[in-house]
Amino acid sequence: MSDLEVYKQQGFGASSGFGQRPALLIVDFVNGFADPKYFGGGNIPAAIDNTKVLLEAARKLKLPICYTRQYYEKDGSDHGVFNLKAPNLGILTDDHPSSHVVDALKPQSGEYVLRKLAPSAFFCTDLVNWLAFRSVDTVIVTGCTTSGCVRASVVDSMSYNYRTIVATDCVGDRAMGPHEANLFDMGQKYADLHDSSAIIERLSKR
Repeated sequence: MSDLEVYKQQGFGASSGFGQRPALLIVDFVNGFADPKYFGGGNIPAAIDNTKVLLEAARKLKLPICYTRQYYEKDGSDHGVFNLKAPNLGILTDDHPSSHVVDALKPQSGEYVLRKLAPSAFFCTDLVNWLAFRSVDTVIVTGCTTSGCVRASVVDSMSYNYRTIVATDCVGDRAMGPHEANLFDMGQKYADLHDSSAIIERLSKR
């Protein structure tokens, strides 16, 4: 029996679908994660290119758009266990170029740029309040890494009872094994998986 058959037999992999008020969440597509000298590699560059197309569509449709940036104080006063596991993250300070959103996805006026210290975009941030104020019921997730901050954000999004959509060609990881395994697992338990073309087509029919 294949892995997919096991999950299907146990009742996983159903669709939660789209709601009426989607928002676009762009997780950590910053310079440091676009550069393999820092934290990048794998399919992250392609995911950024695909996200640019989805972002343009979201702007035309006037969806709420949120970006995340992970950065820390220069003195390390807000470093936590995550920094013990990945100490190089400490270079991500507010004024370091590696912590800034890539130029291809540069935020526009009215788009929210959220600071986070942990993998999830929801953990100890005001993202839930920001979404609630806009009556959002569906979170479309792009970003990196698929196995890290994307996954953590997706699990929390579902936990807060948002219909959650992962744009499969708009998420990336530095290694393809973790990318593919986490896409499979998120699709079975936490989110619906669609590529950007299918998402844009679905959004255009609202």
